[in-house]
Amino acid sequence: MRFKDRVVIVTGAGSGIGLATSRRFGAEGARVVIAEFDDAKGKAAETQLRDAGVDAIAVRCDVASEGDVTYVVDAALERWGRLDVIANNAGTMIFKPIEAHDEADLLRVMRVDFFGAFWFVKQAFLKCRPGASIVNVSSIHAVETTPLVAAYAAAKSALLSLTRSAAIEGRAKGIRVNAVLPGAIETPMLRENPGVKSGAEHLTPGDVGQPDDVARAIVYLASDDAGFVTGAELRVDGGRLAKL
Repeated sequence: MRFKDRVVIVTGAGSGIGLATSRRFGAEGARVVIAEFDDAKGKAAETQLRDAGVDAIAVRCDVASEGDVTYVVDAALERWGRLDVIANNAGTMIFKPIEAHDEADLLRVMRVDFFGAFWFVKQAFLKCRPGASIVNVSSIHAVETTPLVAAYAAAKSALLSLTRSAAIEGRAKGIRVNAVLPGAIETPMLRENPGVKSGAEHLTPGDVGQPDDVARAIVYLASDDAGFVTGAELRVDGGRLAKL
């Protein structure tokens, strides 16, 4: 029980990687805040975790809003008096050629995929005690990408830069900051990709992981087992990027 009595916030926790991560933290004794934009998904996730014996609460959160982020962090502190881990998982993706983007498209992706993590890092640095940990969910698109996802790839690349900067600034505060880079994971976002739908982006069964594959990596980086790990970027892609 590596997280017994510790308090964890997981963003975008109503489904997919976020829900799997919440379940994994809960199974290891954590008290879990489900930070979710969709109220119905958040409440359903809360019920699922509580039915499994996890002390969990769902709090509606638009991670693009600094005010919402502050509210979620304060809610965790008010309820349990501490905050130990933040898993910045919330994300969105649009599929358009670069020339079809307008300002609203770019800002929508950046605000969710990058700004949201930035605001949670800020709150952690202001309010968490030494020993806390942050895990940012980036993407292999930050390293190698495909057509039609330029905004997403740019945001996820920026998130890696934030991870490095926050790891440096967090050392003096005793707060570790790391990132995971999921590859093709079996979620609705993967199946909505036009390249995957059309077959232009070829995926073998071995290329596609499950949400729990990423959840295990997140929980490891957040745990004391990774106590000397900060500023790291851990690929969780089944070796897909290692191929020639």
